[in-house]
Amino acid sequence: MFRKLKELGPGILVAAAFIGPGTVTTASITGAATGYTLLWAVLFSIIATIFLQEMSVRLGVVANLGVGDALRKKTQHSFWRIPVILLVISAIVIGNAAYEAGNITGAVLGFPNFFSSTINPLVLIVASVAFLLLFSGKYKLIEKAILVLVSIMGIVFLITAILLKPDFQQVFKGLFIPSLSEDTALLVVGIIGTTVVPYNLFLHASTAKEKWKDRKSLAFARLDTILSILLGGIITMAILIVSAIAFEGQAKNITDINDLALQLEPLLGNWSSYFIAFGFLAAGVSSAITAPLAASYATAEILGWKQDLKSKKLRLVWIPILLLGVFFSSLGYKPTSIILFSQVANGLLLPIIALFLVWIVNDKNLLKNHVNNFWLNLISGIVILISIGLGLKSILSALGYF
Repeated sequence: MFRKLKELGPGILVAAAFIGPGTVTTASITGAATGYTLLWAVLFSIIATIFLQEMSVRLGVVANLGVGDALRKKTQHSFWRIPVILLVISAIVIGNAAYEAGNITGAVLGFPNFFSSTINPLVLIVASVAFLLLFSGKYKLIEKAILVLVSIMGIVFLITAILLKPDFQQVFKGLFIPSLSEDTALLVVGIIGTTVVPYNLFLHASTAKEKWKDRKSLAFARLDTILSILLGGIITMAILIVSAIAFEGQAKNITDINDLALQLEPLLGNWSSYFIAFGFLAAGVSSAITAPLAASYATAEILGWKQDLKSKKLRLVWIPILLLGVFFSSLGYKPTSIILFSQVANGLLLPIIALFLVWIVNDKNLLKNHVNNFWLNLISGIVILISIGLGLKSILSALGYF
């Protein structure tokens, strides 16, 4: 049993990727603004993530292909080859650049800028650490250590949520009775964007095909996916619940680290601000590495490049994304606004990537008898339609048309 547990990996990396600064910030803002009423959005995101990531991991294990590999194969003799390549690369680059800005900003959120410069020097330090690790390719050991720190942050939120004794009747109501208004549409898209991260669909298939070479491993790969995502989703719910209780009736506008730290005072007291600061640093650095990494692999797969992080071609992908992250994080916007925007951007890009993935996993030439069945296609279609609807609603709301 313990030997099997040691094989857990790709699913946990996916969960760790979405339990970062964006999750803590977005879930905290949502809980403070709406109480328990948007817990259903977290539940929807968990279900959507499990189904989409299962398709991704199935592609990696059964066909031994990444999402980019499969797209290249399916369009290599088609008119759609160039449009698909351009669309996927632009979506991944735009989404990951926004995500990277949120990662870097979130990593330094708990550390004040003591200098008169616009850019907090810690932003450059975090970016430099990510650069050096990606440049060397020796990031796995550090990533595991950071994963432990992110897990500790999740455990603290879970314990705090229990200690605060939430109203479980209201919790279940928020989970199973959906509500949506003009004011909450962007928050819902943000919640979805912080959980169903489009680049994770590429990252999961790529890591799965390296981890499991035998189709017989598919059952365990699915278990790894389900357990990991459920754990990440429960942590997201705990963060939202803690924020809902901590700021109940205040309609708190969360703008900085001190607001976020208030949630953990029941458990950590005066240590809460330090814990949040270092927790954000760990989560931010980890995600600042995985976002450019996933973009590099996705680009390499769809263009047929050798998937070597040390190659010049891949460096021409992840270096600009890292630099764009630094640029956007230094524009002077409120840190929490940048982080929330990155989650919304991911939520809007999700339907595009999900449609490509569903198209791929219905190809019998690639997956033989492991293609989607009717029910998987139906559920996937519902997830995509809901994502498109929420995305359109948020855009129209922002433009003042809804």
